[in-house]
Amino acid sequence: MEDLEGKRIIVGITGSIAAYKSAELVRLLIRRGAELRVVMTKHATHFISPLTFETLSGKSVITDMFSQPGITLDHVSLGQKSDLIAIAPATANTVGKIAHGIGDDFLSTLILAATCKVLVCPAMDKEMFQNPIVQANLESLKEQGIVVMEPDEGMLASGSVGTGRLPDPSTIAEEITCILSDRDLKGLKALITAGPTIEYIDPVRILTNRSTGKMGYALARAAQRRGAEVTLVSGPTYLEQPRGVTTIHVQTAEEMREAVVANFKDKDVVIKAAAVSDYRPRRKAAHKEKKPNVTTSMELEPTPDILAELGRGKGATLLVGFAAETTEHVARAVEKIKKKNLDLIVLNDVSKDDRGFAVNSNEVRILDRDGNEQQIPLMSKEAVADKILDRIKDLRGV
Repeated sequence: MEDLEGKRIIVGITGSIAAYKSAELVRLLIRRGAELRVVMTKHATHFISPLTFETLSGKSVITDMFSQPGITLDHVSLGQKSDLIAIAPATANTVGKIAHGIGDDFLSTLILAATCKVLVCPAMDKEMFQNPIVQANLESLKEQGIVVMEPDEGMLASGSVGTGRLPDPSTIAEEITCILSDRDLKGLKALITAGPTIEYIDPVRILTNRSTGKMGYALARAAQRRGAEVTLVSGPTYLEQPRGVTTIHVQTAEEMREAVVANFKDKDVVIKAAAVSDYRPRRKAAHKEKKPNVTTSMELEPTPDILAELGRGKGATLLVGFAAETTEHVARAVEKIKKKNLDLIVLNDVSKDDRGFAVNSNEVRILDRDGNEQQIPLMSKEAVADKILDRIKDLRGV
């Protein structure tokens, strides 16, 4: 995943016990392709060594305005050559200095001279965070155009429970990616389905499929990053809920149908990436069937065809379907476009182990109702998601 390829990011670290989380943040940002530099306050070095960040980033860490040769004026140039400065964690002291224009160390002076985007991630004890002065300082930062990420609630270093925890590094990395993304889908309302559905044989046993939801979740994340208002209807999955996305959790095909029908009317685009079970047991046992009573055959009935139902009443909504095939790929996809009144269909061959279900990569073909075909080579599902959204954007003429 290289969503931050070529982006220049500075991570500022201040004197909080949460500084240990910054090491993981740095690792994640580099993994996403960022060109990264770390700046630490003197107090931060008491909690974690600069050597840790030098090892992770491969670059020297700036800890002082004057003691390191060649960086005297970097507090001016770094903030003007970078795409974003993220202060994580940001103590109440640092928040106060930024709010009042105080520059008494490298990091605070860097912010004063910066022309790039700035993200501040406060981390402190709950009483400190709730202090009216701190809250007023955070509001001042927002008024200056600085993005303030709300801290999490949970166990704090003091042993108390409340709001003040630094968010998980993956959540901060996602926020940074969103801030630096092209918001070319702003105003678009999208409904996306993801994952499998399950159909109960009895309270214990189920029928399902191999879908994990990775493609649908990648689409939801990518659309949200690009400014869309996203509603995600998800079958059972272990995946983390995408940040900034309204997620509705369902289990069965009927539950997914009800959620989709209830939420699609005001949407500009519906992307049906879920692998909905085609059949369900005609009879669900009220209790777990014991082995002597289990028969070797089961009567099945079709589940509702959600995509076809949407196609019949979609109006101006752009409808995108998925086709997971193992044989006669294109012919089946073309038939599905016509039969279900789709605008686009995303075809993927699930007969190979390195693409499709339960992996992080995919290779797809995107076909439209006019017979145009776009081949997307094997790449990460995050990258495939952006390619699909690009095609949707072109089709809508945005």
